[in-house]
Amino acid sequence: MKMRNIAYWITTGLTAFVFLSGGVNELARPAFLMKGMIHLGYPVYFVTILGVWKVLGGITILLPRLPRLKEWAYAGMFFDLSGASASHASVGDPAIKIATPLIILCIVIASWALRPKSRKFRDA
Repeated sequence: MKMRNIAYWITTGLTAFVFLSGGVNELARPAFLMKGMIHLGYPVYFVTILGVWKVLGGITILLPRLPRLKEWAYAGMFFDLSGASASHASVGDPAIKIATPLIILCIVIASWALRPKSRKFRDA
């Protein structure tokens, strides 16, 4: 049980770091990021929307309680990362750009799967 808890916090910490840092970066709107989003075919305002949701998702999975909200955050992370991979594939980007979000997605899924009972949503 202790190893499961350690694995949960490692994967959750990595997930939170990726989403918090990515969200803050998107809110800062550096030129390289904006160029990348345009390359993928997304409008520039979409970067702000993604940034806000990523920061909120990163915070949510770290907070105690809020199990239903955590489910939504994990779902959003799944959609974000699988969509990022599909977006890179659709414009013919190199395999590493397609695989990277999928690798991060595996970490997110591990965080979700390893979460303790107190962080799981139980439908009444």
